[in-house]
Amino acid sequence: MPEAALYRLPSFSVSLPTMTPKPVLIALAAAAIGFGVTLPTGLELDARLSLFAFGIAALLWATTKIEVGYVALGAAVFLALTGAIEQEKLFDALGSKIVLLMIGTFVVGAAAEESGLAARLSHLASSKVKNVRGMMWFSSMVLVPLTFLIPSTSGRAALVLPMFKNLTDAAAMPAVTRAMALLIPVVILVSAIASITGAGSHLIAIDLLAETTGQRISFGQWVLWGLPFALVTVAITIWTVSKMFLTNAEQNTPVKVDLPEAAPMSSKEKQVLAVFAFMVAFWMTDAFHSIEIATVAILGALAVCAPGVGVITWKKAAKAVSWPLVIFVGAALVLGEAIIDTGAAQWLISAKFAATGLESGASNFAVIAGLSFVTLTAHIYMTSHAARTASLLPPLLLLAAELKIDPVAVAFLTTVGINYCLTFPVSSKALLMFQEMDSENRMPADLFRLSMILMPVHLLLMVLFYFGYWSHIGLSL
Repeated sequence: MPEAALYRLPSFSVSLPTMTPKPVLIALAAAAIGFGVTLPTGLELDARLSLFAFGIAALLWATTKIEVGYVALGAAVFLALTGAIEQEKLFDALGSKIVLLMIGTFVVGAAAEESGLAARLSHLASSKVKNVRGMMWFSSMVLVPLTFLIPSTSGRAALVLPMFKNLTDAAAMPAVTRAMALLIPVVILVSAIASITGAGSHLIAIDLLAETTGQRISFGQWVLWGLPFALVTVAITIWTVSKMFLTNAEQNTPVKVDLPEAAPMSSKEKQVLAVFAFMVAFWMTDAFHSIEIATVAILGALAVCAPGVGVITWKKAAKAVSWPLVIFVGAALVLGEAIIDTGAAQWLISAKFAATGLESGASNFAVIAGLSFVTLTAHIYMTSHAARTASLLPPLLLLAAELKIDPVAVAFLTTVGINYCLTFPVSSKALLMFQEMDSENRMPADLFRLSMILMPVHLLLMVLFYFGYWSHIGLSL
């Protein structure tokens, strides 16, 4: 029935312009946000403007397909133009060390691909495959070291697509292709916590932590806390996917991948490997010297692009940088810092604190369970990985101050939970890329089923890791 027919009256008809409900609801929600920020007493205008910009950005991130970087940059410019923040804050964020770290690691990642080193990793995994079960384990374990090299889950997904095609073509079984199209992007997401460079959201987290509290997480600390958790979750993911989507007979099916014999490692590959080893060595020892991790990344980028002796030209490497992601990170930092500096986040947390009745004496179990639940489910209503960090972490850090708990622990645990984004394909670009590989187009239903298993498992793992491991090695609430 045409929409206009709903407005038909006995004596005459009225034809109204068609408008889908979603834009109307978004407009009403935006108006509600605008009205809501005028209600609190005791808030300065700058804080109200920050709350408005933050609320509109979160609304658009959660309900529209507008690029998250465009939304964040627009909100940041709004704050600068209205005087809520100094314009220099905008410029400083877009040129921050976090942005430089991302650029440097993207360039080194491009050099790894250009030299053939990345392809060698895929070749290594493929050559070890004997059956479908081995295919799942070897391909997944190749993804873990890539978290140290490429600071983008979608970047890693794009890099391993050729490996996926080689393996699934060799298996030549629709059920295996379906399972692998699900497994690889999920492993990319759950293994991201292994390294600070595992996702752009991690870089936002450590910068917001430093801005809010003056504290920081070293590269080595992050690996000590995150790598074991990543390995355990990867193993559980492999086992769960294999049991849910493949029979035992399918898992044991022999697979022979026809690959050309690997050539000896080239000088370019050795050069990139040496640069990467240098970077990781300095990152892991950043607590013992004064060289920032961003500086190390830029040095690595300069080395692989050195004129005449480098692996890749600077122009080509620059094209490999995900500039939309870089701009988003810079703009998101402006938003996060604005709601902190203006006192808006403090007001939000105080209001929430009073409403919940939480006290500083709340048990660690209650805090970790509540934090895990909030962060693990955030991807359901906010699809951008980095946007979740920019939205959730500042108020959670202030909640940590209210509860008198360690903000470093809150920042890391929040990041662990935020990394989980498996329920729907739209929750991650990596999932969307592999959805196209699923010829039966069953990924949405498969992901939902898988997430209903892995989400409670992930929550339980966070609690177990906290009490059984993290709290004993310096990560304690």
